[in-house]
Amino acid sequence: MKKVIYTQRVELVESYGERRDCADVEIARLIWSCGFLPIPVNNVPGRVQTFLEQVRPDGMILTGGNDLSKYGGSAPERDETEKKIIEYGMENNIPVYGFCRGMQMIADHFGAELARVEKHVAVRHRLEGNALWNGRIVNSFHNMAVKAATDDLMIEAVSEDGVIEALKVKGREIYGTMWHPERESPFQVQDIQFIQQIFAKEG
Repeated sequence: MKKVIYTQRVELVESYGERRDCADVEIARLIWSCGFLPIPVNNVPGRVQTFLEQVRPDGMILTGGNDLSKYGGSAPERDETEKKIIEYGMENNIPVYGFCRGMQMIADHFGAELARVEKHVAVRHRLEGNALWNGRIVNSFHNMAVKAATDDLMIEAVSEDGVIEALKVKGREIYGTMWHPERESPFQVQDIQFIQQIFAKEG
């Protein structure tokens, strides 16, 4: 069974003085539903390289939650962890998929800027874009968005109000979407097939 690692959000539990890694169990269920073995990643930047070399993942998912630090977020260790994951994927030809914050992280890594948007939290949008996504109605839980694509990024879909909702890194198996596939009940066939196609490829 192919192994797919996924990142976790950082939560500060003030009553215990703890910074906790955590993730919605639905993310693991989604990965299982795609036919892969889900493995969570700890936000310990100094150990990420060793973790990746030991686990030898077939695919990597950057999940939602936590704003990027440069835009007011409070989890710099997660930023560093995900940066190293993207770099490892590029160096070793391992596909990467990021959703919501994960797509923002990918876009930021390739030089795109983010900006605040309105009416994109707890709503649904119709997509306009390539044949895969055009006409699809997806969930939306973000208040930051990618302003514009850089030379390294291809826009795959936008929402009705023009916000970038899906992208791909040119010449790389690195993809991003702004919706949360794990928050659909049941999981959507299109999302499952999309994830399967990304990670089932023989590298």
